[in-house]
Amino acid sequence: MQNPSTSSDDDRPADRWVANRWIAETGGTAGPEYAARFAALAEAGEDVHGEAAAVDALLPRRARVLDAGCGTGRVAAELARRGHVVTGVDLDASMLEEARRAHPAGRWVLGDLLEVAPEEVGAPLDAVVLAGNVVVYLTPGTEGTVLARLAGWLAPGGLLVAGFAADRHVAARDLAGWCAAAGLEPVSSAGGWGGEAPGGAYSVQVHRRPR
Repeated sequence: MQNPSTSSDDDRPADRWVANRWIAETGGTAGPEYAARFAALAEAGEDVHGEAAAVDALLPRRARVLDAGCGTGRVAAELARRGHVVTGVDLDASMLEEARRAHPAGRWVLGDLLEVAPEEVGAPLDAVVLAGNVVVYLTPGTEGTVLARLAGWLAPGGLLVAGFAADRHVAARDLAGWCAAAGLEPVSSAGGWGGEAPGGAYSVQVHRRPR
């Protein structure tokens, strides 16, 4: 859940921190509740890895992946289990605490997508993933800058894959516009991680950095 924060509370830009939609909604304390909700779904037999499965199908083996706004690490950990080299970045310390507890072998970075360094995320990357409504929760006014930065971390031919509720703050056309401005070309658009028809309340878009 991104995007403002630096690594410590002491040097965090207070105005951007307060303005961030995720922090405004959750107070930065949602990690335990979020982890418990998905654990309950998995225990009940629900498939909680639809995002990871969809992304995995797009990638070569041992792809270098950034899970941008990784939350509790559900998607990143599953992609790593499937053989990819994954780094998860998030601003919410409570979410990353759950990621580190559940997946101690993972690579987790606490930070702002506008401030973390390319070497921290393993750039150049084969894919950047924004699942779980990360696009929706970016601080208003920073979205285009964030997308441009993520696009710059992609290797030629690398993919940016985003899924979000397109009826909350951000429309499908908004993401498409930010990606185009960042020099990415559209690959596909769907209405869900299972390849549903586009045009509904949810949008999954894949864009590529030209080779």
